[in-house]
Amino acid sequence: MTNLQSPVSNLVVLISGRGSNLQVILDACASGELAKHARVAAVISDKSDAFGLERARRANVTAIPRPKLKTQTRAEYDAELAGLVAQHDPDWVILAGWMRILSSAFLGRFPNRVVNLHPALPGAFPGTHAIEHAFKAYQHGEIDHTGVMVHLVPDEGVDAGPVLAQEIVPINPDDTLETLEARVHLVEHRLLVHTLISLYVKRNP
Repeated sequence: MTNLQSPVSNLVVLISGRGSNLQVILDACASGELAKHARVAAVISDKSDAFGLERARRANVTAIPRPKLKTQTRAEYDAELAGLVAQHDPDWVILAGWMRILSSAFLGRFPNRVVNLHPALPGAFPGTHAIEHAFKAYQHGEIDHTGVMVHLVPDEGVDAGPVLAQEIVPINPDDTLETLEARVHLVEHRLLVHTLISLYVKRNP
């Protein structure tokens, strides 16, 4: 539950893999940068072997594997997931490398409270492999930059919700896919933490 004497935002983080952006949130909480504004109440993954769950355990955060059963429909799984998330009283649900498109069975439980991080600018390269697609577009002379955005997830649209924050990442002539990925990830990490702080400040002026 949120601490009433020193209110902070309760975060439930959904992940599917390594959890590098989750680690940034955990580190920001541990260092104090985010601790006055938010705490991670739980981390949930649709992959039982996701390394991000181990990151959560190391930080003494509740870590819950919850894969979709073959017998479950998408709506059934999303409704079950929503119930599990709701048990942790989230102010915000953070999608940090969550690889499933959430249906209304989930999103309807948390209107205007689901936040996604995507390594591209609004309207550009939705879906997976966004950095790779941007790099190929650069090689074809179509763009000279890419970027990162943090946005709300109001519906089942892919990387298309209202934008909370965005930042351009230039693509340099000597970039490789690996160097571009590294710089995009650095911006992701910074922008996500700053956005979480700004969300807290807007709710607690």
